Amino acid sequence: MKEIDPGQTFGGLPLTEGQDAAVRHYIKQRKQNREPIDAKELTAMLKDMLDPPTEAEQDEFFTSAVEHIVAAERAAASVDDAMNPIEASEERNASMEFEVMKGS
Repeated sequence: MKEIDPGQTFGGLPLTEGQDAAVRHYIKQRKQNREPIDAKELTAMLKDMLDPPTEAEQDEFFTSAVEHIVAAERAAASVDDAMNPIEASEERNASMEFEVMKGS
C-alpha cells in the first residue's frame, strides 16, 4: 500500500487516496452546483473516514433503517389508491404514527 502523505491530502489529514478524492469530489460538486459547502456534512464525512463506525454500530444502524422502511411500507400499503392526495397523505401519516407507537 502506498504511504499516506498528509501534506498532500485535504487539510493535511491522514486520508487515503480514495478518501481524499471523495472529499475533493464533494467540494467540487458543491461548487459546480453553486451550492454552499455544508460544514456539518463535510465534518461528518471526515469523521467517518478518520474514525469509522464499529461493526456493531453499523449493524444497529442497518437494523433501525430496515425497521423504518418496513413501517413505511406498511403505512403506504394501508392507503387506498382511490383517495384524494391530501386524504392519502393524512392516512399515510396516521399509519406511520401507528407503526411507531406499535414498535415502542
